[in-house]
Amino acid sequence: MTDITAARLVVMFGKIAAAIEAEKDRLCALDGVIGDADHGIAMSLGFSAARDALAALDPAADPTTVFNTAAKSFLNAVGASSGPLYATALMRAGASAKGKAALTDADFVAAFQAMAKGIQDRGKAERGEKTMIDAWLPAADAAGECISAGGGLAASLEAAVSAAKAGAEATKGMVAAKGRAERLGERSLGHMDPGAASAVVVIEAIRDAVAN
Repeated sequence: MTDITAARLVVMFGKIAAAIEAEKDRLCALDGVIGDADHGIAMSLGFSAARDALAALDPAADPTTVFNTAAKSFLNAVGASSGPLYATALMRAGASAKGKAALTDADFVAAFQAMAKGIQDRGKAERGEKTMIDAWLPAADAAGECISAGGGLAASLEAAVSAAKAGAEATKGMVAAKGRAERLGERSLGHMDPGAASAVVVIEAIRDAVAN
């Protein structure tokens, strides 16, 4: 077990930004089918802003400051729906980490679960409505179950990635019930939700940065 420091979290946000940038065009293409074709751009703007803001952070900062700084910069950069959703997620993670100089495996999983809950609460979404929640909630549940069963952080985040991928894939069989895609009704069937797809990218980057 290795404690996750603020410096490690800063590296994590850099990896998320790079991963989203690499997948930006694919995410925009997915969004073009059932949305405004800008989801990849919004996500890239948000996480790039978070990365840049964190680069100027005091090296002595604590994890809560890292999450809160990332949240504010993401929200300032993104006016689309993903802005408030991810800002809330990151603020909740910051609240979960409050008072801790570094995060244990269990602390990090708790922060990860807080992110998923924050997205759900802010978006008022439930599973099966073809949103990013269909990837985030299964991922959070899988990570929590693994850590509670005695698994380490690497195993917990690997379980989270697998659950997120399965959840995102499952959105192809759902009719959109939230957001702009809702207006398409049955025509949204057969297409992966772009928010769920980007959630997989984020969660994979988290795993790669923190668990390795």
